[in-house]
This record gives sequence, structure tokens and C-alpha cells, in this order.
Amino acid sequence: VQLVESGGGSVQAVGSLTLTCAASGYDYIKYCLGWFRQAPGKGREGVAIIYNRGGSTYYAGSVEGRFTISQEYNKNTVNLQMNSLKPEDTAMYYCAADVVLCLYGLGTADRIDYWGQGTQVTVS
Repeated sequence: VQLVESGGGSVQAVGSLTLTCAASGYDYIKYCLGWFRQAPGKGREGVAIIYNRGGSTYYAGSVEGRFTISQEYNKNTVNLQMNSLKPEDTAMYYCAADVVLCLYGLGTADRIDYWGQGTQVTVS
């Protein structure tokens, strides 16, 4: 499984960014894809999941209504559109793929096997 994130950067508060994860080598029938983030000195927290069957989505309360996760099947990518960004959204953002995401949702960071290298988002 290979996950490669891109699209991070620096932006002012209330601005927008779109993160992209190029995903390959995973079982698209069994696995779900998600975005997590980790701020300095904090644990890795779940942000959003897109489910493998039907493409339904789920968001952490802190980002619901501001972030949108989507999947482009023809490009094998999963995107995270982030609007109305806040300084507290500053973190390293990681793409993840695993069956446990489908089963247990966003509180599964310690059980996920497949991660990207991360992309930094800084909001000032």
C-alpha cells in the first residue's frame, strides 16, 4: 500500500486548502480511507473518513461543516477540502488506509497499518 499526500502549505485564517492523497496497492473493496492530523505535542486525531461501500463520509466534530472528504476513483485519490481554516487546524496531516477505519472509525490511529508521510498545514 502506498499513500502520498500533497497540497499542504501556509494560509491565513478563514482561508482554504485542498489536500490530496494518491493511494495505490490497497484493497478498495475492504479498506476505507481517512485523514488524520497531529499537532506538535499532541496525539494523532481522526479528521474524516470515506467509506468503501457507497462513499458515505464521517467527520470529527471540530471540522464538520468546514472540511469535505471525497474520492476520485479514476485517479485513485482521496481529497480533503478544508475551508474556513482556523489556527487550531495547524498540524501535520496524514492519509490512512485500513480495514479498521471501516470498523471502528476515527478513534483508530493506533491500529492503522498504512500511513502516508504527511503534509504540513499551517494556519496563521
